[in-house]
Amino acid sequence: MTKRSASHLVLIPSYNPGPAVYETVRAARRYWEPVWVVVDGSDDGTAEGLQALAREDAGLRVIVIPANGGKGAAVLHGITLAAAEGYTHALTMDSDGQHPAASIPEFMAASAARPGAAVLGVPVFDASAPALRVKGRRISNWFANLETLWLGIGDSLFGFRVYPIADLAAIMRRQRWMRRFDFDPEATVRLVWRGVPVVNVPAPVRYLRPDEGGVSHFDYWRDNKLLTWMHTRLVLEFLLRLPALAARRLRG
Repeated sequence: MTKRSASHLVLIPSYNPGPAVYETVRAARRYWEPVWVVVDGSDDGTAEGLQALAREDAGLRVIVIPANGGKGAAVLHGITLAAAEGYTHALTMDSDGQHPAASIPEFMAASAARPGAAVLGVPVFDASAPALRVKGRRISNWFANLETLWLGIGDSLFGFRVYPIADLAAIMRRQRWMRRFDFDPEATVRLVWRGVPVVNVPAPVRYLRPDEGGVSHFDYWRDNKLLTWMHTRLVLEFLLRLPALAARRLRG
């Protein structure tokens, strides 16, 4: 059953996702209204296909950005528009079919129960998950927890999560990072630094094979280089924040 909300929306950044995006959007709409898709400079024809879906569905909105700016840039664009229309929270999910639309109501309920918190998905992997990706994320998660003195981050990379819009927009507008693959982990760390509590909720993740319509834009060397630079910056800033974080940790 689709639930409507005047405060919480589903926000799907999308870049050349292939046909899988249509089922992703339909699945999200089965559980929630409104659903917004931010097309981030796609040139695979999905912008036109999504716009056609939106013409038949008042609960779906498609926002097209002409040039690709990265996931974080697409999310920032979407939440800026959402805030202007009175929305307070956004659940982000990938457009490629990995994230569980059936978990949307559970995550939104967790957010409604604690509106000041960020609700972070903790991925539950199945056999489809590439071993290199599963093991590699442990490094990023370890650094994210170090940078926040283990104040509660269950997973820093999983993009299925609910953000308080005002807090996310505030941290993004203060610096020029968090616009591409570094968005999810840096957003998590900076929200904790800001004092936003986190709620961790497990959620299944599925990696689609190419013959199932799976599309991945992850580049092992480029994106790991980006994450390395991100964590270098965050560790240096963490050292400056260490006294305040230690005091928070001691307060419990």
